[in-house]
Amino acid sequence: MSKKKIGYSLLTVMILVFILSYFAINPIGGKNREDHHHSLISDMTLDEKIGQMLVAGVNGTQMDEPTKKLIQTHKVGGFIFFSDHLKGPEQTVRFLNQLKDANTDNPLPLLLSVDQEGGNVTRLPGGLVNFPTNQKIGNANDPDISYEVGTLLGQELKEFGFNLNFAPVLDVNSNPDNPIIGDRSFSADPDIVSELGIQTMKGIESQGVISSIKHFPGHGDTSVDSHLALPVVNKSLQELQSLELIPFKRAIDDGADLVMVAHILLPKIDDTYPSSLSKSVVTELLREKLDYKGVVITDDMTMKAIADNYGMGDAAVQAVKAGSDLILIAHDAQKAVTALEALKSAVEKGEISEERIDESVKRIIQLKRSYSLEDTQTGEVDLTDLNQSIDSVNSKILE
Repeated sequence: MSKKKIGYSLLTVMILVFILSYFAINPIGGKNREDHHHSLISDMTLDEKIGQMLVAGVNGTQMDEPTKKLIQTHKVGGFIFFSDHLKGPEQTVRFLNQLKDANTDNPLPLLLSVDQEGGNVTRLPGGLVNFPTNQKIGNANDPDISYEVGTLLGQELKEFGFNLNFAPVLDVNSNPDNPIIGDRSFSADPDIVSELGIQTMKGIESQGVISSIKHFPGHGDTSVDSHLALPVVNKSLQELQSLELIPFKRAIDDGADLVMVAHILLPKIDDTYPSSLSKSVVTELLREKLDYKGVVITDDMTMKAIADNYGMGDAAVQAVKAGSDLILIAHDAQKAVTALEALKSAVEKGEISEERIDESVKRIIQLKRSYSLEDTQTGEVDLTDLNQSIDSVNSKILE
């Protein structure tokens, strides 16, 4: 081989080594993404940053002034919808398109969310064929079926223009007297809950829809509905680790992007604050012990477990202090405004640092960007093929 060719070969090898070394240290796009997130945050006002940390409720079945103000004045990060707001495919699409249009001048797209679990907890309108309960899916105990169910749930949301599903439920149904979980759980066996829940989560995500695992650290052993009062679970960390935390830990290890924290008092972990407001639960247990790096959202702060015991502003501030990124206030625009004002005041007083706000906003930006969310207008809904696919999966579950 000539010296010239040897020289070219050595040069080629050196270039390849340099390229491989560079990307080993700097994964593709990683540094650029970090820089972009930092740049976006630095360009945002405090109001815009705090606004991103709120998921609010809507009123009625179309855009109204309070909702428009939440978007254009308070820059909220997203909305949650219930059945009362969704009366048919055309109306639902029109409503969501109105919100997206109102958000045009804001730096980030809206999270548009529902609780579409299947079974007894469904929100979407228009004659969609429903799935059996998670309990029946758990009885079938087939991970492939659970993935298909998750995929179809994701397709349902995408068809209407939603991008976030508060599902699957990863609570272990360990208490037969539980008034709120019951057949929403896959099983009393944490291994079944883990496997089927993770596959449902992955199915939802396969459609470009964010999945939220819930209700951390586990609502399955409560005898009180947190919509009505504050449940108390007298379990130690060791006891939780042997049952309730198993599905959450496995889902986190498998890449869960969003965790919803329940309103449960766990006196052996924190005898002062319920889990959604507890630094011991959100930061020390979820983030540090379980090594969770993603976004944390509270359960609805208008539920009586919180509303009967705390002012809305105080609860929002404490939730952020505890480590939550998104505050869910599912009803009453004024309560959402109260929470935003309280958070801004807490920052201005030095009670919460702006760096702490930035940490949450960075995670929210990463979540929205990783799913390539956009405020794209949704067209006409066609449920025919979707319903046929759901019927096909249901026959497997019930056979």
